[in-house]
Amino acid sequence: MGGTAGGNGCRVKVHKVSSWRELDDAISEAGRRDGAAHAHSTLVFRGLARSTYSHMSGLARLRGDYAGVESHLIRNFRKYAHRRAPGPTLWDWLALGQHHGLPTRLLDWTFSPLVALHFTTASWPDDDGLLLAVDCAGAHRLLPAPLRRSLDTEGALVFTTEMLAEVAPDLTCFDRLGGDDAPFLAFFEPPSLDERVVNQSSVLSVFSSPTYQLERWLRENPGLARAWLIPAAVKAEIRQRLDQANITERVLLPGLDGLADWLRRYYSPGSIEDGEGERTGGASMAHQRDDRS
Repeated sequence: MGGTAGGNGCRVKVHKVSSWRELDDAISEAGRRDGAAHAHSTLVFRGLARSTYSHMSGLARLRGDYAGVESHLIRNFRKYAHRRAPGPTLWDWLALGQHHGLPTRLLDWTFSPLVALHFTTASWPDDDGLLLAVDCAGAHRLLPAPLRRSLDTEGALVFTTEMLAEVAPDLTCFDRLGGDDAPFLAFFEPPSLDERVVNQSSVLSVFSSPTYQLERWLRENPGLARAWLIPAAVKAEIRQRLDQANITERVLLPGLDGLADWLRRYYSPGSIEDGEGERTGGASMAHQRDDRS
């Protein structure tokens, strides 16, 4: 069926699934490679607990002149969190800030559709959810030449923080790479800050403008994304499958907070409305975040 992916009119065709098996087959088909450039799927995933939620960045949710405060947020985070230095680059600090809920222009993704489906199904059981997939290799073909060369030289699918820093040591340099062209989208893996990042197969995306949002990019590049609408009844089936496969808060959010979330959901099936999926809408590096439109 046709539709829009997310709450702000993304023109990505949405397929409504009727069962776990249908969704599993559709994801496998979407990730099938027809060339030799990459041995594995080039898709990254985000899950929305409510299909009406948007993919707006945490920075944009501040409203007002949020772009004007971006540098202040980063500078002060680095100043007050200096004992937690994650690595030598600005991109390491951005990943750390995103990990702990700092409003940034980044969005959380995952290489694992099962992880994204966890956040789609862990809350709001009576509402339709959404699974979004983007071909990051296709997105990277649209990058400015210096960034494409970096990926080609390394033979990499996504960037590391070090690779980004070699081309663009700060966000000002990064934003200027595109010149007068439309803002571009890049994906990078965060450093392994803790078990949560590792267990969630976390990936981060960044636009070359703090005011440019994913919905607009999806409208302009609909061929690089797939989306599946997951009705409430199917959410329950998928949730059961994920629990049986141990894709739970206890694994994806290691620690007492994740354990408490898992137990809360386990002992109140069908009644969790303010859960991790509602707050995040994707592979969640940050433990608490609101992803409403």
